[in-house]
Amino acid sequence: MSVATHWGSFVAVVDSGRLVRIEPRADDPAPSPIGPGMVRAADDSARVLRPAVRKGWLNGLPRAHDTARGTDAFVEVSWDDAIALVSEELRRVRSQHGDSAVFGGSYGWASAGAFHNAQGQLHRFLALGGGYTDSRNTYSTAALEVVLPHVIGGAPWSYQSRMPMWDEIADNCDLVVAFGGLALKNSQINPGGLARHRTQDLQRKCRAAGVRFVNISPIRSDTAGFLDAEWLPVIPNTDTAAMLGIAHTMLVNDWHDEDFLRRCCVGFDRFASYLTGEFDGVAKDAAWAARITGMGRDTITELARRLSTQRSLIMVNYAIQRADHGEQPIWMSVVLAAMAGSMGRPGCGWGAGYATMDATGVAPGRPSVASIPRVPNPVADFIPVARIADTLLHPGRTIDYDGRRLTLPELRLIYWCGGNPFHHHQDLHRLTRAWQTPDTVVVHEAWWNTTAKFADIVLPVATSLERDDFAAGFSDPHLVAMPKVREPAGESRTDHHIFAALASRLGYEREFTQSRSEIEWVRHLYEQTRAGLGDDGALPSFDDFWRSSTAELPSLSGPFPGSFEALRADPQRFPLATPSGRIEIFSEEINSFGYDDCTGHPAWFEPVEWLRAGLSDRFPLHLISNQPASRLHSQYDNGGHSLKSKIRGREPVTINPLDAASRGIENGMIVRVHNDRGSCLAGAVLSDDVMPGVIQLSTGAWWDPAQPGRSGTLDRHGNPNTLTADRGCSRLSQGPSAHSALVDVEPYDGPLPDVLAFAPPPLEH
Repeated sequence: MSVATHWGSFVAVVDSGRLVRIEPRADDPAPSPIGPGMVRAADDSARVLRPAVRKGWLNGLPRAHDTARGTDAFVEVSWDDAIALVSEELRRVRSQHGDSAVFGGSYGWASAGAFHNAQGQLHRFLALGGGYTDSRNTYSTAALEVVLPHVIGGAPWSYQSRMPMWDEIADNCDLVVAFGGLALKNSQINPGGLARHRTQDLQRKCRAAGVRFVNISPIRSDTAGFLDAEWLPVIPNTDTAAMLGIAHTMLVNDWHDEDFLRRCCVGFDRFASYLTGEFDGVAKDAAWAARITGMGRDTITELARRLSTQRSLIMVNYAIQRADHGEQPIWMSVVLAAMAGSMGRPGCGWGAGYATMDATGVAPGRPSVASIPRVPNPVADFIPVARIADTLLHPGRTIDYDGRRLTLPELRLIYWCGGNPFHHHQDLHRLTRAWQTPDTVVVHEAWWNTTAKFADIVLPVATSLERDDFAAGFSDPHLVAMPKVREPAGESRTDHHIFAALASRLGYEREFTQSRSEIEWVRHLYEQTRAGLGDDGALPSFDDFWRSSTAELPSLSGPFPGSFEALRADPQRFPLATPSGRIEIFSEEINSFGYDDCTGHPAWFEPVEWLRAGLSDRFPLHLISNQPASRLHSQYDNGGHSLKSKIRGREPVTINPLDAASRGIENGMIVRVHNDRGSCLAGAVLSDDVMPGVIQLSTGAWWDPAQPGRSGTLDRHGNPNTLTADRGCSRLSQGPSAHSALVDVEPYDGPLPDVLAFAPPPLEH
């Protein structure tokens, strides 16, 4: 049977209703190993099998500031009782505190599927019930999403169809300079689903065509070995300084593209004055950049020459903008590409997020695919996605965001569905304190992860293996059938089933379901997609699609709105959607906001935490908390593939041998990673893949605090967000700054505690 996930499409082998194994599709050239590991998690002891209510909440303890969240036992109840409790609590909060007191969390990838989209289902349900406070942007790319529309115009994600595809790079480009690298492990995934993995083969095609790659990153393995990339280690959080040093070198040697800068950009003169030091007396030359970045002055100079004399492409990955002043490397990378002479030329110029998912650079887009219909939200309030702890701790406080002043609402009920805030958010001890403040937390979950354990009402949901749907990945031209492989575990129900029951009790079931069953919805959305193509032959009938498991959408062809090639050819006829119609090297709009941490042009701002900060005397290692190879974020950390990657049950942490030797750390040793925010245990992996002064601990290990609910307690499992800082990138985006974190590491010589991340809480009946 066909299985579609964010990490690829597979075939499920089922025997008498029992899931035996999951196998890669024969036509997938680079299948992800995450898929087969799903079998291990399908029936493990962490499954939530029945509705459960936190004992203290059920017994009427004070609901505000009840510090038992995360420590309490749960009482299993019937579905009728659970639906009654949730619906009555929604009524009470709305009537006493208003609709904005309900927070529709649901931030996260949830699972693949056009209909069973957890966020879409939750937001439709809450909007029909009166509205909710929403969140804006993503933890992955908040800084990028806010700054790019100012600089190049268009919707936040429109750059995906405007940058070169891998095929074009292979045919036209000589040099790719990747700030933050091109970690191939990230290309396992595609939001919404994925038919076949193509990024690896496309990268190989580029290398075979003679394209040279430069990896500017603290981690050597951020590019695949077959690319033979030149590794230029850089001190974390200093990419902007490196780019400025390259730009200054181009400027003083007249290597920059004056014609493109004059015709297709605005504000270069003001930026050039900053480069030369006219404004602040500091020339941003190669020697200046070398002192900050740890790169050699001659290396920076030579890179400037190569970029401006070869057909080049500047890439930035998403990780470099999840840091203090994360808007700056994104903005500066566009400026550097504009200066280099290749912007708007085939296969060259600028791009972001290559290899972050198997979509970027693979295909520029696909026709629209129907999904669960959205309902306008009657509540105008929203918060930047990474400011949830601030909102809970400081309701009524005002913050800056993209030229606006936002008042943080008072949230009394959190409804979370399809995400894991105790994975995505930074400084989990601070989040623990914040999480005690609302009256009620309702969570839909398939497993007893940390978010479920920190809830008041937990409703068990079916996994993607236990429901009917079809997948449509971001930019992926394939639709993949997702027939139910097995019956839901225990008393699990789909999100839609749960919301339909709640809507029935609240009086709007017909509006929510439109009188369709779940499989009727799936068929309806497929037929809507088919009709939207305007060609009856573009897609097979639903029944034929369901039997064959895959259908291919027609490809889209450019030019796409905001094309840099069109801009270069004729900026008057093909302006960008910016105030000037051109690339905004200097943004009058951003400058008008008056932010001291994000001015009118890209600039170097010293991070709060980095290896040149005073804090490095106490915490001399920079923590890189990148995406894991063994799972998607925290999804299927209890799956077989992720469990195999652990060291004595802990998440592996990569340490340079020089740093390990000075601390008496040996390969395979359990170590304690710590700073003033917290500490966690991890298994040491010694490798010169990371530069000295840097350690790498991937995100996604289910948080396992030794004393749940107590701030500062040891995490037994290795979640880096025990250590990261919960502060916004800047007043412009308020995005997360996870990669600006200093730590130290030491051998752990105490009794090794058991990992209880996958153990359910105490359950009563």
